[in-house]
Amino acid sequence: MKKLSLTLLVSFAFCISLPSIGQRTKPNVVLIMADDVSWECFGAYGSKEYHTPNIDALAKNGVQFNQCYSTPLCTPSRVEIMTGKYTFRNYTHFDYLNPQEKTFGHLMKEAGYKTAIAGKWQLNGVYYHKEGAEDNSRPIKAGFDEYCLWQLTKGVGGPKGGERFWSPVLEKNGQYLGKEDNKNLYGPDIMSDFLCDFMERNQDEPFFVYYPTVLVHDPFVPTPDNIGGRSRGHETNKEPKDPEAKKANFVAMVEYLDKMVGKIVNKLDEIGQLDNTIIIFTADNGTNRKITSQWMAQSIHGGKGTTTDMGTHVPLIVSWSGHTKAGTSSNDLVDFSDVYPTLSDIVGATPNTVDGRSFLPQILGKKGNPRIWQALYYHPYWGNGFLSESYVRNQDYKLYSDGRFYHVPNDLEQKNDLKSLNKKQQKIHDMLEKAVSKMPPLPEEKGPKAVNRPVYPDWESLYVND
Repeated sequence: MKKLSLTLLVSFAFCISLPSIGQRTKPNVVLIMADDVSWECFGAYGSKEYHTPNIDALAKNGVQFNQCYSTPLCTPSRVEIMTGKYTFRNYTHFDYLNPQEKTFGHLMKEAGYKTAIAGKWQLNGVYYHKEGAEDNSRPIKAGFDEYCLWQLTKGVGGPKGGERFWSPVLEKNGQYLGKEDNKNLYGPDIMSDFLCDFMERNQDEPFFVYYPTVLVHDPFVPTPDNIGGRSRGHETNKEPKDPEAKKANFVAMVEYLDKMVGKIVNKLDEIGQLDNTIIIFTADNGTNRKITSQWMAQSIHGGKGTTTDMGTHVPLIVSWSGHTKAGTSSNDLVDFSDVYPTLSDIVGATPNTVDGRSFLPQILGKKGNPRIWQALYYHPYWGNGFLSESYVRNQDYKLYSDGRFYHVPNDLEQKNDLKSLNKKQQKIHDMLEKAVSKMPPLPEEKGPKAVNRPVYPDWESLYVND
C-alpha cells in the first residue's frame, strides 16, 4: 500500500503544477478512439502505405507512446478505458457496460466540464436484451451532457436498426434518426459535425469530448472521397466481395479517419481553443483480420480478437500545443486502465481505480511513475472462436498464465515459445511470473452462451509491492 500512496502523491504533485493556460485553470480534453485499426496503419508509427498527415502532425507536435495496449475487442476496451478498471472487475457481456459503473464522463462532469460523446456506443446490452437496453438516456446517465451515437438502443438488424456509414441509423440527444432522416449522408460527417458544433457552443467553458469513431470498422465501404457518383443510400453499406476492393475501401477509410481528426483540430483552432486543449488519439483494438498491411518491410496481418501485438498494440498520441515537447517519443508502458487516472490528474481529482496509473507526467515531459509491466485479462464472451487468455508483459517479453513465453519484437505472431532461457531472459521471466500469479482465474465458460460470468471487483491491485 505504500507504493499506491506514493503514486497518488506523485499524481497530485503533477496535478497542482499544471502549466498556466491563460484565463482558465482547466484545459479542454478531446479523446479520439478509432475503431479496429492498429499502429501499422499510421505514418507516425512507420507506415508508408497509408496517408495520415493530421494524426502524424499530432505526433510531431506532441508525445507519441510506442507501447500502448488495449484489449483485443471493442466492448471490453470501451469498458476498460471508460472506467479505468481491468475487465476482471466489471466486464460481463459483450455490448454492455454496467450502468452502476462510474465513467470518465462522470469524472469530467463532476469537475465542471461540459461533456459530449459521438460515435459508437455499443454499451446498452442490445444484443443480450439486457435490462435497460432500450433506455436512450444511458449516455446521459454515464456522465455526458450530449450525444450523437450509433448502436445505442438499436442494433444492425431489425426494422429500425442499420449500419453506421451511408444513410446511417443514429440517435442524437434522445432523438431517433433513421435511414430516411439521414438519407445520402455519411455517418462520420454527421458525428464530427455534432462535436464541432458542441465545442463551438461551449468554447467559453471547459469541455470534454469523447469521440469513439465508427471508422474504420467493417463493412469496408467507400467514403465521400472515393465513392464518386455511386448511390449513397443505406444499401451502399454492403461490403464488396473482391479483396482488392475491400482493401482499397479500408485505405480510404483510414485516410478519412485522419481527415476527421484534422477537422476536429481545425475547429479547435478556429474557436481559439487549440492551445487550451489536450488531444488524445488512440484505437480500441487491432486491425480487422481481413486486412494485411505493409509495415517496415513486413506484412502485418490484422489481429483483432487475438492477444498478439496485432490485436492489442494500439497507437497513443497526445498533443497539447505549447505544453507537450514537440516530437517526443516514449517507450513507457501504457494500457487503457491508465486513461481514467490521467484524466483525474488533469482535473485534480482522486482516481477511483487501483489498476491504472497516470501518464500526465510523461505528457508534460517528466519521468512520472511508469509501469514495470502491463497486464491483460481477456474474456470476450463473444463468438465461440474467441479464446480467454491472460498475460503480463514488459516492452519486450510476454508471459501467459498458461506458461507460454515470447520475445515479442522478434516474434510478432507468437510462434516461438521460449523454453531455453539465458540469464537475462530468466530474470525477466521470473519477474513476470510473480506478476501473472496475482491475476484472477479465467472464467471456465466461454462464448456468448456462458451462464457463469464471474467478476472480481475487490481483487487486490496487481501492482501492490511492485
